Amino acid sequence: MHAIALIGAFTFVWFGMVLAISFLEAPLKFRAPGVTIPLGLGIGRIVFRALNIAEVLLAAGIVVTVAAGQPSTAVTVLAAVAAVVLIGQLGAVRPALNRRTDRVLAAPEGVELPRSRAHFVYLAAETVKVLVLLALGVLTVAG
Repeated sequence: MHAIALIGAFTFVWFGMVLAISFLEAPLKFRAPGVTIPLGLGIGRIVFRALNIAEVLLAAGIVVTVAAGQPSTAVTVLAAVAAVVLIGQLGAVRPALNRRTDRVLAAPEGVELPRSRAHFVYLAAETVKVLVLLALGVLTVAG
């Protein structure tokens, strides 16, 4: 398979997974009947752990293919930006979200903690990542 096509395939799979989980499943699960905050957070931890593992594998596939295939500068830059955003999310934002989840799960029933800014930072990073992945995918199809 041609390198640019492989980059495109990895990119669109990654793009679709992030859209489906971060922008569809995550907000909707809390609207389902009977899903409490602790239950939703527990499900979210499992789902996002799996998503993040898949993202790391897809990002690695893109990085290796970019390194081996010598694509355009634009493809290389977009791939690097997507990888850097993911690294930032996993290295800085996810640990803060995990600590917040621990506090929420440990709080006595009925006690509601204030919203976390880390959640908004993660959502902003997800938005940037989705836009970068969309641009990267379109560039691989157009290129």
